[in-house]
Amino acid sequence: MSPRSRAASPWTTLLLIAVLVLIVLLLARREGWIQFHPGGSNNPQPAATTAQAGEYLFCFWNTENFFDDQHDKRNHVDEEYDNWFANHPEDFRLKVTHLADILLQMNDGKGPDILAIVEVETIRAAEALRAELNSRLPAGATPYGEVQMKEVSDGRHIAPAVISRVPATGTPQLHGKGLRILEAHITAANQDLEIIASHWTSQLSDKTDHKRDHYADEIYDEYSRKFRADSAVDLLVCGDFNTEPSDEAVVKHLHAGADAEAVRNSHEQPLLLDLFAGKNSANFGTHYYHKPLVYDHICVSPGLLDAKGWTCLADTAQTWTQGMIRPGSTLRRPWRFGNERDSGGRGYSDHFPVTVKLRVQ
Repeated sequence: MSPRSRAASPWTTLLLIAVLVLIVLLLARREGWIQFHPGGSNNPQPAATTAQAGEYLFCFWNTENFFDDQHDKRNHVDEEYDNWFANHPEDFRLKVTHLADILLQMNDGKGPDILAIVEVETIRAAEALRAELNSRLPAGATPYGEVQMKEVSDGRHIAPAVISRVPATGTPQLHGKGLRILEAHITAANQDLEIIASHWTSQLSDKTDHKRDHYADEIYDEYSRKFRADSAVDLLVCGDFNTEPSDEAVVKHLHAGADAEAVRNSHEQPLLLDLFAGKNSANFGTHYYHKPLVYDHICVSPGLLDAKGWTCLADTAQTWTQGMIRPGSTLRRPWRFGNERDSGGRGYSDHFPVTVKLRVQ
């Protein structure tokens, strides 16, 4: 046999290299070393920056069935939205664009500095929103960084997520068995802010309040543990509680209310200040079902009411309605994006966002 016949041909060598590259790429995607984004482009997350002392805008928003553009073979409840956006990626892109349209009206066009959202199907969906926001930021604005999220697989596939231009620290985690309760951490000026974002069970499927009580108990137990370890902990609890501030789930189980002095002076049984407790639903309502309802909450620990570390400027809490009411409507009702069968123009979400300013000393 001649030396030429024994040597591998150049084409064989190239084929082997291509196969090896493909294997490495597939492994990298599976292990999360790289992320692939809608449109087929690889859009790496921005490098983390060091956040300084100053003022930051926090926003919580229920984004209403924010599913991605892939078939994920969801259960019968989620199948409608899973199939819709996968079969019509143009509607998924419209959804992402509409969410960004509202968020970029805030904070002088930069969007909220810290954004907590719920009803998010996957990390892919959250990253698509982050990419859209970053692509439209004004010159000089700090881009949004890592998405903090853990996908849920019990019940509906609608999870909380945190997207922030303030650097994330630690690893996000879910609390409770099968519950949509996310804990995330961010840091500015070496001060840690703990965020618990959650989405409680709807009144349509929990008519006795039992499941919402369970959510509140789980969050309060976690808060109590943190408070016992550090009574000055800067903890912000936010979410779509699917019930109003005066409900027992909020008052007796989450131990959140309107009395700031009582919160500051709570010791044995730590309390939370609900920034929307006592507010008029006609002016602060976040959802609409026959009437305005305050379903979306921001609650803060005593540590966020002092002048150390992170401080919540409680008087700045508001419900954001700008651009979110259908033109010509006489009702203060969010203009929802809706489902595939809806016609007559798409809005944004069936909930208004809520915002508050935070300050880091």
